[in-house]
Amino acid sequence: MIKVIVNKKLCKGCELCTDACPLKIMVLGDVLNNNGYNYATQKDQDKCTGCMRCALMCPESAIEIYK
Repeated sequence: MIKVIVNKKLCKGCELCTDACPLKIMVLGDVLNNNGYNYATQKDQDKCTGCMRCALMCPESAIEIYK
């Protein structure tokens, strides 16, 4: 199973990961982090293929992928 972990403290809600996701399962959540940003999350973890595009596009290195 693929596991995607977003560091909520580092994410600035730039949406580069949401644009990069070919399956469009990376989305911005409704909750704000401590810095006042909506942080990225996945809407359907089970559909993730682990392509790592979201992690590669993240300028803050806030996304980690575990296979």
